[in-house]
Amino acid sequence: MSTSPQRELVPAEAERDPGPRGGGRARGAGGAVALIAATALAPAAWGTTYAVTTELLPPGHPLFAALMRSLPGGLLLLLLTRVLPRGAWWWKAAVLGALNIAAVYTLLFVAAELLPGGVAGTLAAVQPIMVAGLAVAVLRERASVWRIGWGIAGAAGVGLVILGPSARLDGVGVLAGLAGAGSMALGIVLTKHWGRPAGVGPASMAGWQLTAGGLVLLPLVLLFEGAPPRLDGSAVSGYLWLGTVGGFIAHVLWFRGIGRLPVTATGMLVLLSPLVSALIGALMLGEAFTPGQLAGFGLALAALLAGQLDPGRPAAAREVRKVRR
Repeated sequence: MSTSPQRELVPAEAERDPGPRGGGRARGAGGAVALIAATALAPAAWGTTYAVTTELLPPGHPLFAALMRSLPGGLLLLLLTRVLPRGAWWWKAAVLGALNIAAVYTLLFVAAELLPGGVAGTLAAVQPIMVAGLAVAVLRERASVWRIGWGIAGAAGVGLVILGPSARLDGVGVLAGLAGAGSMALGIVLTKHWGRPAGVGPASMAGWQLTAGGLVLLPLVLLFEGAPPRLDGSAVSGYLWLGTVGGFIAHVLWFRGIGRLPVTATGMLVLLSPLVSALIGALMLGEAFTPGQLAGFGLALAALLAGQLDPGRPAAAREVRKVRR
């Protein structure tokens, strides 16, 4: 994929994956919807992390959980794909792994330790706004008032769902939550900007980044947490879930989507993560959503869906109609 700035495409014009077969366009609205749905599975899977961590994993080892979520899956993908970075991609993969994996996991775990889940989730929901701003600065894309507006609405909707009236704020926790969201936003934009080398698919990219992120986390685990915790059956199942469904499977789908979809539209899908987390929490506690929470849920979902469109691009819309014919 070229690293030169491109105009952003609406979903039906999304770029085809530049894997071994190269070139081409994803055709038809059905293919675009399927691609968006597959990409959305990644943040939905990440939304299970809080419940898995609190219910199945031993407490006091967040960095070890992050390591188990990244390094084993990354090494497995490297073994399966047998593709290693070349040239500048050694440092690019290291940068992306540090941003998308190591920094995000570490900072968000710090935020979760210092803040209530609602506050941490609301901070994470500002990420689409950060992605939209970075897309202008890094990719030289025209600012989309439509997507920025819906990004703000989505963050407000998430706040209505999960931010309780008694939520307490911790300065360090707030900074960690915002830094974690910013790190992932920058990782998303750089992943789009740099694309992928010819012949390299999303599984290889996920393997490079998960491995790089895991290698960054490894010394942090040894320094701050020491020996791994004792594992029982619940912990093993929790780590397996985080490392497979929430780890390499989710990241393969995510990097595949970033390569084909508009970057700001992809960023909007992250809203699913706190919504799924809140939904699981409500189901586990047997509590019904209040009318205000239901309104917030609907607003966040509307923002997520609206963010996949951009009615301010009439030329792109005309091309979409040509494709459908």
